[in-house]
Amino acid sequence: MPMKKYSVPFEQYLNLADARLGTRALYVTDDWFAPVERMLQPTEPEWKEGVYDDNGKWMDGWESRRKRFEGYDHALLRLGVPGAIKGVDIDTRHFTGNYPPSASLEACFLAEGDPDERTEWVEVLPAVELKGNSHHYHSVTDPRPWSHLRFNIYPDGGVARLRVYGIPYRDWSAVGADETLDLAAALNGGRALACSDEHFGRMGNLLNPGRGANMGDGWETARRRTPGNDWVIVALGHPGEIERIVVDTLHFKGNYPDSCSIQAAWVKGGTDSQIETQSLFWRELLPSQKLSMHREHEFVEEIRPLGPISHVRLNVFPDGGVSRLRLFGKVAK
Repeated sequence: MPMKKYSVPFEQYLNLADARLGTRALYVTDDWFAPVERMLQPTEPEWKEGVYDDNGKWMDGWESRRKRFEGYDHALLRLGVPGAIKGVDIDTRHFTGNYPPSASLEACFLAEGDPDERTEWVEVLPAVELKGNSHHYHSVTDPRPWSHLRFNIYPDGGVARLRVYGIPYRDWSAVGADETLDLAAALNGGRALACSDEHFGRMGNLLNPGRGANMGDGWETARRRTPGNDWVIVALGHPGEIERIVVDTLHFKGNYPDSCSIQAAWVKGGTDSQIETQSLFWRELLPSQKLSMHREHEFVEEIRPLGPISHVRLNVFPDGGVSRLRLFGKVAK
């Protein structure tokens, strides 16, 4: 069963501009036709044939008015979690005669508060040309973390979704030795690296904050018609010793896995692309456990004392859907 191939490698990272993480617009020059908040939604943009509101055609994204004077439109965004940007997708789907000809992205990092007129902005994506009804993927090489974004469109128009893929930033030196955290959480830098299959739901959903909104907000594989089992590999935000595990099958009723197990290791060196083969030989952190539909399964006594780890492999037997995976523990110093 082949693993899903992303359009670009950086799509496997967390979308830092996702409204579910707390990302929101602080200011927008104009969103007459469609509010800027729609541009930050995690769902795919949709087209509603023949639907109009008081300001015009209903559009699923951010859309400003036709500009009749100098300048351009922009939106100021505060990320729900600061992070280093790996790549951007400017998605203009369903915008055909009303998309911006070009766009750019600026960023800043503020430890506290929001930008003002004294804030220094860094251009992380120079102006790029846009087409209608299309994805526009662009890599970003600046390794610094950012807390706020300024998304510029020239001179006006509509964008369905802005997705900003990257790695959440956290000052791990400030975490106390006795503090327990979900080391796999996306907000703490946890990343889903690879999986056997994600036909119905993306592997990265496992690490999202809160409980799943529905089945689509979890990881779900296709029905397995061959021997074996499905799996997903997760890199912790920081190495640590796991003390409590939660496997949540919320919303999965006729399609939850029969059982699961977890392997783990402290991985040193190599690249993410090598991780799949390595994971076959990792030690067992959680022996096989039966699962039930639509509930949280908590494991403490069942966890084997492996010491600090950096990566885990969640195995599900034979297939099915899991809403969330939580790995609580203390940071390895």
